[in-house]
Amino acid sequence: MKYYIIAGERSGDLHAGNLIHEIKKLDPKASFRGMGGDYAIKEGLSIAAHYDKVALMGFLEVVLGFRKVLKYLSLIKKDLLAYHPDALILVDYGGFNMKIAKFAKANGITVHYFIPPKVWAWNQKRAYKLKETVDHIYSILPFEKAFFAGFGMDIHYVGNPLLDEIAKFKHHDFFHQKNALNYQPIIALLPGSRKQEVRNMLSTMVGVIPQFPNAQFVIAGVANLEAKLYQPALDLGVKIVFDQTYDLLHHATAAVVTSGTATLETALFRVPQVVVYKTSWMSYAIARKLIKVTFISLVNLIAGKEVVKELIQDDMSVEKVSLELNTILTSTLRKAEIFDGYTEIKEKIGEKMASEETARLIAIGMKK
Repeated sequence: MKYYIIAGERSGDLHAGNLIHEIKKLDPKASFRGMGGDYAIKEGLSIAAHYDKVALMGFLEVVLGFRKVLKYLSLIKKDLLAYHPDALILVDYGGFNMKIAKFAKANGITVHYFIPPKVWAWNQKRAYKLKETVDHIYSILPFEKAFFAGFGMDIHYVGNPLLDEIAKFKHHDFFHQKNALNYQPIIALLPGSRKQEVRNMLSTMVGVIPQFPNAQFVIAGVANLEAKLYQPALDLGVKIVFDQTYDLLHHATAAVVTSGTATLETALFRVPQVVVYKTSWMSYAIARKLIKVTFISLVNLIAGKEVVKELIQDDMSVEKVSLELNTILTSTLRKAEIFDGYTEIKEKIGEKMASEETARLIAIGMKK
């Protein structure tokens, strides 16, 4: 079989790479082309475009970068038709991939969507567009099955792909020595994997450091981002460990985490956390009018209640982050509440290996 895969950011690329790996087990002769990054390329994706050319975040940022997005939409559409795959597999990256889904459906290509757009968060009518343009949907959030059922859609809940990654993780026996760390308690700072996130989050994150002289702060860096993005931390002598997030979480006592996939990773490592997020004032103003959910972190969304504190936009201040961080470091009761919430989340997610389950369902669907 020939598959065309589109992943538009680092986490999607990771999941795309794992999915390719599992599909090849079922179909060793399968070939893959599309848009992705280093993880997918390593697993055999023939690249039409690297995702880092089109990775954008925030409503305003996407508007300002729209001409770039249009350029790559056109490129991918032409490449998709030229490759003529047996199936298209879309991974997350809703705004871009929903347009590709419509185009593919119009051209008679079977469309599979792994990690569908979060239509429950805003503009829920987009669910009808998914129903029209996507043949099979594979969800990684347990509450989505009931949501889509309300639109007459029977989707597959396949488990969460983070379980796949964490199951593969083996901690480094000499993590402290490798990174020249001392043995004070570690507070992990996770500013995100995209350059806009690091720009928006890092200065406030490092601003809390003087309030905790008995801990060492360590930043989870991403090696494929420009080194200058981390300059505010480097100027203060803060340690940065690149592409070692799971090792960092394995050793951390607490964490300050940018809202996104990392909040769930932190929960699965059972590290008490403060969730933060800040974007441009225009993007935030638009988001406030559009977003329909009470929480933004995956931890609280899956739990259906506040398990961890979310400090968003103006609430993301040095003072408020420091206050909540101090609470989770010193209050046994607060830590117990967080850990109880993490246990509930793990139960809701279940034990399925998402990449393996999705590959199996795609293979079954292609045989029909």
